[in-house]
Amino acid sequence: MPLPKTEYIWMNGKFVKWDNAKIHVLSHVIHYGSSWLEGMRAYDTKRGTAVFRLKEHIHRLQLSVKIYHGEMPFSEEELCKATLDLVKKNKLQACYIRPIVYRGYGELGVYPLTCPMEAAIGTWQWGKYLGKEALEQGVDVCVSSWNRLPNNSMPAASKAGGNYLNSQLVRIEALHHGYAEGIGLDTQGNVSEGSGENIFFVQEGKIYTPPMSASILQGITRASVVQIAKDMGIPVVETTIPRSMLYTADEMFFSGTAVEVTPVRSVDNIKVNDGKVGEITRLIQQNFFDVVENGNDPHGWLTFIEESKPTKTKKKS
Repeated sequence: MPLPKTEYIWMNGKFVKWDNAKIHVLSHVIHYGSSWLEGMRAYDTKRGTAVFRLKEHIHRLQLSVKIYHGEMPFSEEELCKATLDLVKKNKLQACYIRPIVYRGYGELGVYPLTCPMEAAIGTWQWGKYLGKEALEQGVDVCVSSWNRLPNNSMPAASKAGGNYLNSQLVRIEALHHGYAEGIGLDTQGNVSEGSGENIFFVQEGKIYTPPMSASILQGITRASVVQIAKDMGIPVVETTIPRSMLYTADEMFFSGTAVEVTPVRSVDNIKVNDGKVGEITRLIQQNFFDVVENGNDPHGWLTFIEESKPTKTKKKS
């Protein structure tokens, strides 16, 4: 299915019509994968439309670009404002948001630094990545035959477009074998992450998650889950996760902008516990959605499109 169009895309400082947001076919990004991106969501909360962790996402974008010797063509503040303006201009109450920085049309060769840096932001309506039922019932996943890229080859800390060639292989393989998602292992055979999600395990009341050294992206939703768990007094341990834990964990769930907090029901046709969503996973879910749906935001994670106004009450006559 094609993306549902909105009216405008923000491109290099201007709002352009969706169908006019184009680049030259000889742009560096097309030939060498030189792009850096983010995925964010705006939620229709009870306090108004708000973007979840906007500043953190845009800052991570800046760091992703920096790793590849690039400079963002706009400041973080400018990109944050452009994001909010675009959501408002497209009249969206809830949507997915895709900022991207890329090397444009200039010289064409492996050496990239002579090419201009450009930026764009798109927004569109998007539902639940793995389906509505996934949040309630969990998903069935497999271990991919494709390893995640080693950090000294393609740095996972940079959310670079080229990294997602590996993710595509993981996801294609999973779907072709009837699974909702695949889990990649690192080059040492330990658990890394899904094709586009971080992963968490629950064992005897503690939450475990792979470390940065396991070729994972430093997820914004991942960090939010860690904070939510700490708020509830649940210990979180960042440590090497052997493959065997995929089959012995009491609970398991994915986190990410797209999947939000999605339980894992089985791995390689082996049920996670009894195949039902666990208590801690459900608590994490409830607290996460309390923020993004109800607007109960103790950590200041929401940036509202417009400041909510107090409800006026009629005076008694």
